[in-house]
Amino acid sequence: MNEVFRREKKFLITLDEYYRFGGRLAEVMAQDVNNGNEGYVIRSLYFDTLEDQDFYEKEDGVEVRRKIRLRIYDPDSPFAMLEMKQKQGDQQKKRSLRVDREDAIALTHGDYGPLLRYKDSFAAECFAVMTSRCYRPKAVVEYNRKAFVARENKIRVTFDHHIRATESCFDIFDRHLLMAPAMDPYLVVLEVKFNGFLLSYIKDMLLACDRSELSVSKYYIGRGFTKLLMG
Repeated sequence: MNEVFRREKKFLITLDEYYRFGGRLAEVMAQDVNNGNEGYVIRSLYFDTLEDQDFYEKEDGVEVRRKIRLRIYDPDSPFAMLEMKQKQGDQQKKRSLRVDREDAIALTHGDYGPLLRYKDSFAAECFAVMTSRCYRPKAVVEYNRKAFVARENKIRVTFDHHIRATESCFDIFDRHLLMAPAMDPYLVVLEVKFNGFLLSYIKDMLLACDRSELSVSKYYIGRGFTKLLMG
């Protein structure tokens, strides 16, 4: 089990600003090893209760809340990452567990029994939470991410764009999974993840955004879009 504590700042910027800011950061920060011209693809299956408790707690701005997802970076991957993010104010705790592809497929079908085969206590916690609170697969959200890292202060800056989603199929390993755009393709989610203090050039970039900080979630974007379509 891997555990990360950090603070996050999120902003909604334009595609033009993404290219401008990304070009500047490329001169002073290290690029994520997976970056291509447009970054890399992230695909996540989000789980929620029968009553969509996590979705509505996000909508209502509840200060202490959680989010559970299964994440991959390649449909041919032999494994997936089961992650739980817990938020309290501006603090985030993310825990993750690597699960085999076969077990991940079982999770996409709502079968959480395979988690009991893992010795990590986090696997047992996920099993207890997801079964006792009747979590079910709810939506797959996919997007392109370009990421930069400041190693001297463990700062990570990401740009997420072309967000798409589906609630009709939860097979995250399907290379041809059909998804619909969930956000204007000319908008980009900028996230700054850090512990301690921000470096001055990153502060300057955020000031140049000239926008208020947002509490935005790709899960909320993906499900909010489909809920809007359904009326």
